[in-house]
Amino acid sequence: MLNNYLKIAFRNISRRKIYSAISISGLAIGIASCLMLFLVLRYEMSYDTFEKNHKRIYHIGTLDKFSDGGSEYTAGIPFPAIDAARLDFPQIKSGCIYANYGGQVSVIGKDPANPLSNKKFIEGSGVFFSDPEFMEIFGFKWLSGSPKLLAEPYVTVLSKKIAEKYFGNWKDAVGQFLKLDNAVVVKVGGIIEDLPSNTDFPLQIVTSFVTMKSNANVYTYRSDWNNTTSNFQVYMLIPENVSVAQVNSQLKDFSKKHRGSDGNSVRTHFLRGLNEIHYDSRLESLGDHITTKATLRTLSLIGILIIIMACINFINLSTAQAVSRSKEVGVRKVLGGNKLQLFKQMMGETALVVFLALVLAVIITLVSLPFVKHVVSINEPLSFISAEGIGFLLVTGLLVTMLSGIYPALILSGFKPALALKNKITSASIGGISLRRVLVVVQFGISQVLIIGTIIAISQMNFVRNADLGFNKSAVYVINGNSDSLIRARQPAFKEDLLKIPGVKSVSLCSDVPSSDNNWSTNFSFNNRPDEKFNLFLKFGDNDYVKTYGLHLVAGRNIDKTDTVKEGLINETLVSKLGLKHPEEALGKMMKFGGRTRGVEIVGVVKDFKTNSLKETIKPTLISSNFKTYYSVGIKLATNDISKTQSAIQRSWDKFFPEYANSSGFMDETIAKFYRQENQLSTLYKIFAGLAIFISCMGLYGLVSFMAVQKTKEVGIRKVLGASAANIVYLFSKEFTVLITIAFLVAAPLAYFMMNNWLNNFVYRIPIGVSVFALAVLISIIIAWLTVGYKALRAALAKPVTALKTE
Repeated sequence: MLNNYLKIAFRNISRRKIYSAISISGLAIGIASCLMLFLVLRYEMSYDTFEKNHKRIYHIGTLDKFSDGGSEYTAGIPFPAIDAARLDFPQIKSGCIYANYGGQVSVIGKDPANPLSNKKFIEGSGVFFSDPEFMEIFGFKWLSGSPKLLAEPYVTVLSKKIAEKYFGNWKDAVGQFLKLDNAVVVKVGGIIEDLPSNTDFPLQIVTSFVTMKSNANVYTYRSDWNNTTSNFQVYMLIPENVSVAQVNSQLKDFSKKHRGSDGNSVRTHFLRGLNEIHYDSRLESLGDHITTKATLRTLSLIGILIIIMACINFINLSTAQAVSRSKEVGVRKVLGGNKLQLFKQMMGETALVVFLALVLAVIITLVSLPFVKHVVSINEPLSFISAEGIGFLLVTGLLVTMLSGIYPALILSGFKPALALKNKITSASIGGISLRRVLVVVQFGISQVLIIGTIIAISQMNFVRNADLGFNKSAVYVINGNSDSLIRARQPAFKEDLLKIPGVKSVSLCSDVPSSDNNWSTNFSFNNRPDEKFNLFLKFGDNDYVKTYGLHLVAGRNIDKTDTVKEGLINETLVSKLGLKHPEEALGKMMKFGGRTRGVEIVGVVKDFKTNSLKETIKPTLISSNFKTYYSVGIKLATNDISKTQSAIQRSWDKFFPEYANSSGFMDETIAKFYRQENQLSTLYKIFAGLAIFISCMGLYGLVSFMAVQKTKEVGIRKVLGASAANIVYLFSKEFTVLITIAFLVAAPLAYFMMNNWLNNFVYRIPIGVSVFALAVLISIIIAWLTVGYKALRAALAKPVTALKTE
């Protein structure tokens, strides 16, 4: 019996090649989409779960609530907090880590007095300072050494990968010396196993924290409770017998106990689990990106919708073919076949089609994974050859078989033999086309949700790319480096040399560019008033900062050429928050910040510029000179022959700083990184909206095919009575236009709700206008007409005589 069923199934597939190809390819695309999204979701949800104690590791976050109603989250904590935490929570192991993110590493060799190598490396990330407790909390695998090494000053630990990069063989690295940032010589004491890419702790070079404390002139170490940076973070390993809620309760008063209150803000600390860090957009992580739970839910929903559409497509095509198989069913029933046997046969055929679709889906996935990895920026190989991956495929195959096969199997197995043998099966006999109309509405509703989402996402990202940031980001080349005494001594001459290069328009020595993820803030007072009830954000640059970055003065003048904090520019947001009606009212007033006794005179007001990404509000900002903070060099370039100018800049750098390497790039590329996740989501919307449209067209083709079969005689009669081909095409098309309109009425509110929530992540966003929805429904109707038109035109051009002979 089984052999017979398989023969019949293969014959049906080969006999109806076009229908079979559409069914199998539609299901394959749906399953492949789900499989690829599953692999991406599994990767994102596996962040740091490889840690043995990942369920008991917690990070201490900071929340400042200001008296003006504002609030600010930060992942950092004041430097003295680590010692205070160990005193207040002796039963809990606490460890700290400081992210230097990047820097220069010079390979010295085994004798610091006689360097054997001149190899210099710029590490853009992965450079940290840590205490032994942090390394013990996370339980990293040590190839050589142990966490206790980091209790000693001037000791560093390398990952296996970075050790092999510097020394060829990681075993040769131990005992060698490195120079960090051309200032601090450290000895390699141990090697840790490379961490997987799905971690928010990309440790490559970990130096003892006491080394950083001993070199406060090189690294930003502050011993007071008023300075907080997200680079410095504290983690706890909570014992199983200790209540997390109780620790959280104690942390609420932790800052008040040790820091006191400044009267303008209330600071509290809180725990968040290691399994929350990768998804919490409120606070910074030490990794390269954060993926919100909302994004993961969106991707999951897209996968579910795509597979539902593929199943609907299969149902439409199966029921469209049901009439042509009615005589086969009638013969089987006359020969003794019962309904259950026929049901099993039809489900078996569906299972075979799904199996072939699974095989094709695996091939599509293997071909597409490299592209998907590039889109979502995953560096680790993605593979479904695992218990989870195989299990997902089997469960998906079973669900698709059930969803796709049950309804067509029930319809076919329920045919009455007498009607089937006389070819009297009509649309009414198999339940009419009302269900298939509903399915088409669902299909096009899903596709229109994705189309609307795609249009809005593309429009928002275009707005982001072209938004007026308040400064000129184009052709600004930025060199990032250190600010040690040696570099500071040579910076003025380096700047003068750069200005002699033909392609260089202007140069500014500064702390950072106008728009960055740097949020250096402090308390301050204005015009001898008490401290304001909000924080002041600081940027430092020389008197060419305004010119180089294209800032616009709205009042006053630029700061004079000086190396010290003497004069300052403020932005319009700060003017407004100070309660001043006109920018000119701020000129000549004095400001004091960060506990400084000497004030800063406000000499100018600049037009508001975006201090961070468009997802954040403009911060009240002061721009002043302070040569000790000049970590960056901004260079405005002429747009002709930029590569030649870059080469000249590098030669100048090598002339003045031969012992230093540098990291550099264009400012617009740095700003684009703010929106990496949004761009990825926008790209995924485009891809899956295209797939949804493709699958919808397949389903629509199936329904038109069904209608064409059912209306064969009607079309013949209409043509005999004088109907034109256009009349026949209209007969088929008008119904689908109505169905698409209904689908739009359902999809539009849902798409608006989803995308409005997404846009709420941006402070500066586009409005969702009527044109978005009009364009979406227009695209859907045009695509539907093109799909329906092909089959309808074939029916319209068929000979009436042939149609009238059809039983």
